[in-house]
Amino acid sequence: MDDATRTELEAAAFRRLIQHLMVDRPEVQNIDMMNLAGFCRNCLSRWYDEAASARGVIIGKDAAREIVYGMPYADWVAQTQTEADAVKKAAFEVAFRDNVTKG
Repeated sequence: MDDATRTELEAAAFRRLIQHLMVDRPEVQNIDMMNLAGFCRNCLSRWYDEAASARGVIIGKDAAREIVYGMPYADWVAQTQTEADAVKKAAFEVAFRDNVTKG
């Protein structure tokens, strides 16, 4: 497989992941994703912004989140996010430390 085709397939898979998270399963909470998988929608938006920056394209945190969420982040939070219980919050602290702030 050539590099252009691989890149196209990877991009298609990324778009499908975003559709799955935002259209098919918006009820899945970020905290649950982070606790179970070690990443969430915010991680995807951060990785998108980092990839852009590595190529000299400045997007910024808010614009990257809007790309991933399909709307301003605050709107998604208001429409979809629910309050997490203490057990989930404690697990999140560990998952965030282990997956986002390690090093």
